[in-house]
Amino acid sequence: MESIKMEIIVTKITENELLQLQKIGRKTFSETFSENNTEESMTQYLEKSFSEEKLTEELNDKNSGFYFAKLGDEVIGYLKLNTGSSQTEIKGENALEIERIYVSKDFHGKKVGQILYNKAIEVAKEKNVDYVWLGVWENNLRAIGFYKKNGFVEFDKHIFRLGSEEQTDIMMKLNLKN
Repeated sequence: MESIKMEIIVTKITENELLQLQKIGRKTFSETFSENNTEESMTQYLEKSFSEEKLTEELNDKNSGFYFAKLGDEVIGYLKLNTGSSQTEIKGENALEIERIYVSKDFHGKKVGQILYNKAIEVAKEKNVDYVWLGVWENNLRAIGFYKKNGFVEFDKHIFRLGSEEQTDIMMKLNLKN
């Protein structure tokens, strides 16, 4: 019997997909960080960051964009991008922030993160930005390695609040203009 290889597609998320976004957002964040953080901090963060109100506001923000990675009808990951005043930190006039790339644990190592990352770079080039930046938790060595492999360099650090805990994110940047 032949195995059928399905193609992973990336689609822009609309407001009527909010519940799918909430589900994959909570699932992938939990899979990534729950073993290294307190249950209380995780619960606080998930309730606040993935509430219907917060996601609705973000989906309606003209300076933010969400994209699903889908395998057939299954959402297996997502991407969130910010420009202009919606960037979480650097308010660079001509920059794009990758706020989130998360992939369901079952699909780690299957190039889904790379496909979402490629979409981010495609959007950055369409918007003709000078650079792409992001923050990544200093203990998320897998993600740091992924971004370094894609040409990002460390340039700063900042504090990320997870519930009542303060954590250090490494700021990384990729120049698109030389």
